Amino acid sequence: MTKVNFSENPTGPLSGVRVVDFTAVYSGPLAASILGDQGADVIKVEPHAGDLMRRGLPKQGGIASGYFTLNRNKRAVCVDLQTEPGLKIIKQLIATADVVMENFRPGVMERLGLGYDQFQNTHAKLVYASINGVGPTGPYSKRRVYDAVIQAISGFASLRPDGMPELVNSLVCDKITSLTAAEAVVAALYQAERSGVGQKVEVSMLDANLFFLWSDVMNNFTFRAEDTEEVPYADLSLFIRKTSDGYIASMPVQQSEVDGAFRALELEELIDDARFAEFESRARNRSVLKDLTDVAYARFTTAEIAARLERNDVPWSEVNLRHEVIDDPQIKAMGALLEYQHPVIGPVRQPRPAAQFARTPSNMHQPTAFLGQHNSEVLSELGYSETEIASLVAQKVLHAEMG
Repeated sequence: MTKVNFSENPTGPLSGVRVVDFTAVYSGPLAASILGDQGADVIKVEPHAGDLMRRGLPKQGGIASGYFTLNRNKRAVCVDLQTEPGLKIIKQLIATADVVMENFRPGVMERLGLGYDQFQNTHAKLVYASINGVGPTGPYSKRRVYDAVIQAISGFASLRPDGMPELVNSLVCDKITSLTAAEAVVAALYQAERSGVGQKVEVSMLDANLFFLWSDVMNNFTFRAEDTEEVPYADLSLFIRKTSDGYIASMPVQQSEVDGAFRALELEELIDDARFAEFESRARNRSVLKDLTDVAYARFTTAEIAARLERNDVPWSEVNLRHEVIDDPQIKAMGALLEYQHPVIGPVRQPRPAAQFARTPSNMHQPTAFLGQHNSEVLSELGYSETEIASLVAQKVLHAEMG
């Protein structure tokens, strides 16, 4: 089991940056967690009911597994923003922050008196990131928007070659938005450090996912000249091949890899076939190529074709079932999964931070927090006395649920 020392200070490249995280559910919390992985002091602000994701399954120690992963490396405060003392606390907290992140529908933070305009003059260096579904304008801007809705609008739900609507079986739009938002916040921080002036950053799920999709599945809509050739869309499912006893993934792209695949499949006669001799011709003859190679793959066992593909330097992998991912030898060799002892929940397993920094390594510096766990710690940093904190608890301005 990996040794994790939660008493250590953050060591990542964002060490010293404070993020006040108002986000909930998925896209925002994951983005803020990435910043936490990279060393930021992320303080998650929740209402008394807590983030909806806390109530998911499976659960251990009162924390759902999804929430546990989405909110690691954060401290947690639970404040009633409908009260004047609660708003005062949060405004004081924002005054100490480098970044504010929120993913409410447009206008919610402004109605609370916590919009960017509220701080623009008094906290000029503040980076204020708003993550939303489709932005503040347009016919859909007032709707509640979650992943399936963005999959439907953006085209994600129509990626099957036969056109049958089907959702990607993962919250892919939320995750793409998270990565986009985390990168945008760091870019804005860089500019704020150089200029001394922060800014508001808007990241819509629809923008993030249109950009993500455009370069391949929407490429018939890039060039608008009438004589532009319209090509059939690629079917990536063709890279999963049925063998005589299972499945294998193989993705030859470069010509040397395609020729290697033909050799591995004992189809050497196709190497000089004009239909498959270059990238463009293969694109026009995808269905023929698939039919010919499907028959060939089915003649071999998975182990046999894997060895042949390896010898011919063709990209390949066996297809892991979910439980097999954990024990994949490459994942083990990389140390890609952290296994450590949580002080309350017990043994847990999570992926390590994706970016590895040589000089300022990411670290697990804060276990996933219980609701309101750091109320006293954070308010003490803001100058509140123990008596004042106890009074705010008695007034139900602050709330905590430990375990």
